[in-house]
Amino acid sequence: MHYQSIFRPGLFEGKVIIVTGGGSGIGRCVAHELGWLGACVVIVGRNSEKLERVKTEITAEGGFVSAQVCDIRNDAAVLAVVDAVLADHGRIDGLVNNAGGQFFSPLKDISTKGFEAVVRNNLVGGFIFMREVYARWMEQHGGAIVNMSADMWNGLPGCAHSGSARAGMNSLTESAACEWAASGVRVNSVAPGLIASSGFDNYTGEAVSKILGYTATIPAQRYGTVAEVSAAIVFLLSPASAFITGTCIRVDGGGPNARSSWKLQPHNKSVPFDGFHLDSTPDLLKNDH
Repeated sequence: MHYQSIFRPGLFEGKVIIVTGGGSGIGRCVAHELGWLGACVVIVGRNSEKLERVKTEITAEGGFVSAQVCDIRNDAAVLAVVDAVLADHGRIDGLVNNAGGQFFSPLKDISTKGFEAVVRNNLVGGFIFMREVYARWMEQHGGAIVNMSADMWNGLPGCAHSGSARAGMNSLTESAACEWAASGVRVNSVAPGLIASSGFDNYTGEAVSKILGYTATIPAQRYGTVAEVSAAIVFLLSPASAFITGTCIRVDGGGPNARSSWKLQPHNKSVPFDGFHLDSTPDLLKNDH
């Protein structure tokens, strides 16, 4: 078995693409798809064991991948990674700003330190990586950047710190798309809804019940797959999106379109795209069934 991408083999031959948060979840999936499509993928994350596992997976299938341990919130660490990538590969054609994280909490219970930590992880770290990749390569050579946002269009109660950061990332994307267009750099974002990934198993308590009750609240009546998010990211990195910049692709099953004026009907007509051959069901969902 190999990755079942809808894109043609060799699409990213000769291209070097950085994927932050590449050791698990959506980032792992994106790295696999890009590797299968011929890119030299650089996976970045804080956990060396996770990175090495993904590196081994991709290498075993004939892909080209390297790993860099880095805390994206640290300027010096990001600068060191960008310099290392340029030293090793001589170019950076794409950046997928996927790394991030949050915790469930009512707004009144979030400490200033906790709020700042999530904003730095989900917004500031992405900005640092964008800035350094642009300044050290893309300003002179062009490229494509895809940032990770979220379904935060009507607020994100229970994760207000993350919603604030993700909304900020959308604005940052739009600003960079304008400022960096003259350098041939396209900047877009992807906004996933609730995606069934390994991240589900990091939640406990009230967050679990909210996750399990989520599908009934959206038109598609299911969770998304990591491959569905990856496909949107790969499209935005590809030549097919050459005239697309400053925009956001929602991958959310229509969640923001649900309204109290319309009763959603239970159904199973939304067929998932499961292109990632190594994907597995989160334990949380296994236990639920």
